[in-house]
Amino acid sequence: MLGFHDDGAPLVAFPSNPQETASKVRATTRLQDTDLGREVALLFEGGDPRLPLVIGVVQHPERTTETRAPFTADLDGERILLRAQKEIVLRCGKSSITLTRAGKVLIRGTYLLSRSSGLNRIRGGSVQSN
Repeated sequence: MLGFHDDGAPLVAFPSNPQETASKVRATTRLQDTDLGREVALLFEGGDPRLPLVIGVVQHPERTTETRAPFTADLDGERILLRAQKEIVLRCGKSSITLTRAGKVLIRGTYLLSRSSGLNRIRGGSVQSN
């Protein structure tokens, strides 16, 4: 779960989401601020991915709230901050951006485009191009 809409409805993201942003969803259980960043179980009304329904928070008995990674999501159009212990992956179809704990940024896709109205700089210890 990423956060709450202004009207209090939960906001979630999931792989088959037809929207490009988090979806405002209904829930069968009460969700609180302490549930931010936790996995939730979803059902889809009539099998429709546009109508997700949160049926609960996924329980991990081996994890405690003290070992859970800090999670912050500000969805006001100004800032989104995601934190993870190992890696963060953004995926859409055949494209992905992966951020790793070691400092690697992996960008994958069938077509990559970089545009800049100003200077477009590539810097590194070494730069390879084929």
